[in-house]
Amino acid sequence: MAISQISRGTLALLLLLAAAFAAAPAALADGDDVVALTESTFEKEVGQDRGALVEFYAPWCGHCKKLAPEYERLGASFKKAKSVLIAKVDCDEHKSVCSKYGVSGYPTIQWFPKGSLEPKKYEGQRTAEALAEYVNTEGGTNVKLATVPSSVVVLTPETFESIVLDETKDVLVEFYAPWCGHCKSLAPTYEKVASVFKLDEGVVIANLDADKHRDLAEKYGVTGFPTLKFFPKGNKAGEDYDGGRDLGDFVKFINEKSGTSRDTKGQLTSEAGRIASLDALAKEFLGAASDKQKEVLSSMEEEVAKLSGSAAKHGKVYVTIAKKILEKGNDYSKKETERLQRMLEKSISPSKADEFIIKKNVLSTFSS
Repeated sequence: MAISQISRGTLALLLLLAAAFAAAPAALADGDDVVALTESTFEKEVGQDRGALVEFYAPWCGHCKKLAPEYERLGASFKKAKSVLIAKVDCDEHKSVCSKYGVSGYPTIQWFPKGSLEPKKYEGQRTAEALAEYVNTEGGTNVKLATVPSSVVVLTPETFESIVLDETKDVLVEFYAPWCGHCKSLAPTYEKVASVFKLDEGVVIANLDADKHRDLAEKYGVTGFPTLKFFPKGNKAGEDYDGGRDLGDFVKFINEKSGTSRDTKGQLTSEAGRIASLDALAKEFLGAASDKQKEVLSSMEEEVAKLSGSAAKHGKVYVTIAKKILEKGNDYSKKETERLQRMLEKSISPSKADEFIIKKNVLSTFSS
């Protein structure tokens, strides 16, 4: 009897889990407000009880990259609209879906009315404003576009000196003109660069309307648009940025010049917070006998006293960890690393995530 009851209970649980998985919504792409559809989820989401706007794209497509921030803004705006779905399909990964709906170029944007898998091709402008107007018309909604806060610092002649010539900051400046096509193409990438480094106090990503403020632009030798100049802490005369204009190019440049450690998503890398001289002392500390560890700690504190800025802040993390190991034993590193990992898997603020990642990185140098 008991076995029979357990079996029925287990079966019921399995059925509930299966139903939950079947009803689970399609995944949002990393960092997106746009639903990423696949071959297995497309017809579960599209042609159902809401209209759907679907972008069929390829990751390598230049026009798709240009559309991405506009489409993301659209997705953020309609995220809470229950009668409309804003979605996309990666045609490199899900060729059969794209082929089924006649996609032959990228990006292709199609509207699927509620309850229908017969799409209408969108032929309008590829701006968030135009797309929102179209979706509101087709979907019978009245959604207003979300305002996307900018992380780019807008400069004027009044603020240029206090921001760009600040000796404590590394500043990248784009001199642009509102009518310039290349500037418009660069804008979404430049915004992402600013977003990547928005938590780094020593880095500023800024721009100046050089058409409006010509005297200031001429002072720095600007003759074409966009012109990018880097004003590091040690050279406020400015130097030309001649690197590539993809997000990865900018991120690599800033990391190398400013000593930051970000990836293209704005996450800290495994090198963030690490200081070579202190790494060596951490290894020495770990290998020393207990009576010698205090001597190594003193050397560590002396080394940290020589540091400044963010390096001094990170140096104190080394000292704190060494003291904790003296107090709690060598197992502290492993236990604290595991605790931090659990915290990082929760929903926490970006600044708190940075703090935990830096501590994890430093802890790794105290591991045998």
